[in-house]
Amino acid sequence: MQTSSHILMIRPVNFGFNAETAVNNLFQVKSDQTSAQENAVQEFDNLVSTLRKNEIEVTVVQDTPEPYTPDSIFPNNWISFLEDGTIFLFPMFAQNRRAERKESVLEVVNEKFIINNRVDLTGYESQNLFLEGTGSMVLDRDHKIAYACLSPRTDKMILADFCKRTGYAPISFAAMDAGNQPIYHTNVMMCVGDAFVVICLDCIPEPEEKELVISSILASGKKIIEISQQQMEHFAGNMLQLQNRKGEKLLVMSSQAYQNLTEKQITDLTQFNRLIHSDISTIETNGGGSARCMIAEVFLPVR
Repeated sequence: MQTSSHILMIRPVNFGFNAETAVNNLFQVKSDQTSAQENAVQEFDNLVSTLRKNEIEVTVVQDTPEPYTPDSIFPNNWISFLEDGTIFLFPMFAQNRRAERKESVLEVVNEKFIINNRVDLTGYESQNLFLEGTGSMVLDRDHKIAYACLSPRTDKMILADFCKRTGYAPISFAAMDAGNQPIYHTNVMMCVGDAFVVICLDCIPEPEEKELVISSILASGKKIIEISQQQMEHFAGNMLQLQNRKGEKLLVMSSQAYQNLTEKQITDLTQFNRLIHSDISTIETNGGGSARCMIAEVFLPVR
């Protein structure tokens, strides 16, 4: 199943610009505002409210002041939940992000869902190798394909390890931003829905790799909805398709992402799902991530 109606989100307590991640996340811009945490909490609560009004089941866990975790609002980088009850713990680039892997979060999840197995890939951190969950990988769950643009945060060997354990086929490629720097996470330039893929093909410089990605998408029967580099820089690739309790498909994004789509793109996307968005500009600016990054889909069996 490509979409879930159950998601996990972490309510921040120490949100702010993280210098450790900014070294290879060019989406981050340090804000002058002193109220980043206060604004981020308000934006977080507004997004959760929007999702719940649209009948998405959101499990919210309040972060703790200690240890210091300024990026805890982006849980999809450290954990993933699979339908068979398996959870994956992923190795992360920034040392201060590794403290986000808190047992207290798993205890809350375990109250609602069945966890049968835990796969811990975090040992790769000792080798300075990383794979940051569904930030590094964009998963076509129906066809078991893992798309990944390689970067300091996305290692090809760990990708192969994940795919071997799960039965996914890896499709890796280089993707560059307008300054010819590696894009830090695949999920800022690509979103896979049940019947469509939003992608910035201009980010893939190698013709053979671009053709490989295009061929894979088309072979899976999905429509390609292309976005530009400029749109990607406004998080138009950082979307996530969810399914509410009624079985209705919803495409979640930030207001910035929505406002940077063309009318034709909106029309094309609306053929597949209803679009919902919320203003999370403080989170996007300081954190360098958007709506998709804030959501960890929960595919675990329900208790």
